[in-house]
Amino acid sequence: MKIEYEEFDTIEDIFMYMASAAPPMKNTMPVNSYKGYVMSFIPLSPTTGETYLMIYAKGSLEPGIYEFDVTSKSFKKVDGIERADKVYFISLTPKRNTIADYAIENL
Repeated sequence: MKIEYEEFDTIEDIFMYMASAAPPMKNTMPVNSYKGYVMSFIPLSPTTGETYLMIYAKGSLEPGIYEFDVTSKSFKKVDGIERADKVYFISLTPKRNTIADYAIENL
């Protein structure tokens, strides 16, 4: 497995990147809060699953739904997905993530 990295200064920057680079996805995207990083993995070779891009920033998020406003570059934790004009991120904190463990070890 090969991991490429893209580091950001803030969680807002990760959300901005994902909101702009992944418009074919629905308006709800998962992120992991794991071992001091907020991250998402994008497969760069979807057919083989050998290469991933890890988009990350140092930090943490509680598990839950986060509403992101692209215009103000801000996010807040919400109880539900309510607005079509916002992008939502689901923050998960896995007990174990072998891809993330491998990627963090090789940072």
